[in-house]
This record gives sequence, C-alpha cells and structure tokens, in this order.
Amino acid sequence: MPNADSLPSRPPAPEVAGTAPPPATRGAQALRIGGLTRLTGVDFPGRLAAVVFLQGCPWRCVYCHNPGLLDAAVPGALSWQAVHGFLRQRRGLLDGVVFSGGEPTLQAALGPALAEVRALGFATGLHTGGMYPERLQRVLPQLDWVGLDIKAPQHRHDQVTGTRGGGARAARSLRLLQHSGVALECRTTWHAGLFGRDDLFRLADALAAQAVSHWVLQTCRSPGLAAPVLDAEDLAALAARFARFECR
Repeated sequence: MPNADSLPSRPPAPEVAGTAPPPATRGAQALRIGGLTRLTGVDFPGRLAAVVFLQGCPWRCVYCHNPGLLDAAVPGALSWQAVHGFLRQRRGLLDGVVFSGGEPTLQAALGPALAEVRALGFATGLHTGGMYPERLQRVLPQLDWVGLDIKAPQHRHDQVTGTRGGGARAARSLRLLQHSGVALECRTTWHAGLFGRDDLFRLADALAAQAVSHWVLQTCRSPGLAAPVLDAEDLAALAARFARFECR
C-alpha cells in the first residue's frame, strides 16, 4: 500500500453559497481517516486519483509502510466532511478515489463512503489484504478496481502478518474477487528475509493455478533486510505464468 506519511490535512476552501450538493451522510461521517493523498497517478491504474487512508489494521506485517495507521482506536486525523468537500471541488479534475490503509474493510462506514464517492461521479478503488471477506463481498458492487495484497504463501502467511488464521480468509477474498468481475491487481511485497525464492515461485504457481492474470511483485529494499536474489531469468520465469506481470 502507498505510504501515508506527510499527508495534507488543510480543509478545502468553502464553495459558493447555494452550489453545494447534499452533505455527507451520517454513515460515512463515522469513517476514521488517517490521511489523504490529494493526487496520485500510480495507486489506481490508468486514473488520476486521490487516496483516502483509513485507520486500523489487524495484521502486523514486518514491512508495514504505514505503522501509524495500525491502531484502530486512534481518532481520525481528518473528518469525512472535509474529504467530501475536497472531492466535490475535484470533480472533473480527478478520475477516481482509492480507499487504502491500514485495512479499509475494517470500518463499517466504508460502504456509505464508497456510495458517496460514486454519487460524486468518481471511479472507486480499494487496497486490501483480504482479511474480511464478508465485508469485502458487501462493498464489491460499489468498486471499479481492487488491489489485493497477497502477503505470502499459505504456510508463511501467519509468520509474515504476525496474526494467526488470516491466510484462509485472504484466499476466500481472492476467490470472491475472481468471480466478481471487478478489475483486480494482485501484488506481493517480497524480500528474501520474508520467505525464500522457492516459496516465491510456489506462490506464483498457486496464483496462476487460481487464474490470477495480473500479479505485481514489489521488491522490498530496506536497510538490514536480505538483498533480493532474483535475476533476469527468474523474473522472466515468473512473468511467463501471468498474462500481466510487473516488478516494481
């Protein structure tokens, strides 16, 4: 997921009196928002978008980019009313809005917020780890695109996320997405210290067997982590398993 550091929180300028659409609903107002990226060209494929970062995540991945968003009890840094007002001003300038985190499906107010974003005319995207398949299923009709984080092979999933039993739930989310018709990008953050090259290839085989067509490998390069051990031949072998493969 994208980094939520240094996210602007300045409220939007007021609109001209009499021109504002109806205010945000009470359901969406309950959303706990940890930050906002006002413009991105990389977090929603093919679209210029804003990213709304939601507070809270049940997993504790060792490489987490947004540790400040993990605690679900932390109050929001921005109100939904402020974000809604910003989006009203960006109609015609932005194509879409992505809900990221943290884990967006943790919050029940995600559904009402998605409905409001669509009512404003934006395409909707979601970044998720798939840990709440039932909640994901409920919001699928309101989504145009999903980026699903595939954390690890099943036998390594608990180790990577620091939480027991999440692998089966993530696998169910993948199946739901595969049958939903919603555009899907699966992506895996990887370095050799998380799990080895052989496990990476096992994961690629498992995803290909589930008819995943688009897989993104995000190589993690941080001080103290084992260096990537993939060469051009490895990348070509991985790419051969998918209709679309990217290494970022």
